[in-house]
Amino acid sequence: MVRAKYQAVLDLGEKLNIQNGDVSEDNGVLKVKGTAATQYEKNLLWDAIKAAGGENPSDIKADIRVADESVYARHTVASGETLGKIAKHYYGDAMKYKEIFEANTDILKNPDLIYPDQELVIPNL
Repeated sequence: MVRAKYQAVLDLGEKLNIQNGDVSEDNGVLKVKGTAATQYEKNLLWDAIKAAGGENPSDIKADIRVADESVYARHTVASGETLGKIAKHYYGDAMKYKEIFEANTDILKNPDLIYPDQELVIPNL
């Protein structure tokens, strides 16, 4: 029963390729462990847990670690994207594009010129 309630979380974990994943159920409590690639992916999992179980669910215990804490996320640029649009996606604020630009000056020379398939570091703020 509790596994079905959190199936969207488990599916997201597979989609994100969570490493060292382990899921078990004990006395009606789902126990989930694993390692997300970045803090952003960990946040996505927690958002899915809250969506399924509420703000402080008592029927799930999650131990989600982060493999790379040096960045918030890594993003592969898609056609039509801008740094502002990417900043809005990750931070909720398009003006944070400057932070993304600064974190990627090794591959970006102009914040208005990004290209599909470039992999950008999305820094921790």
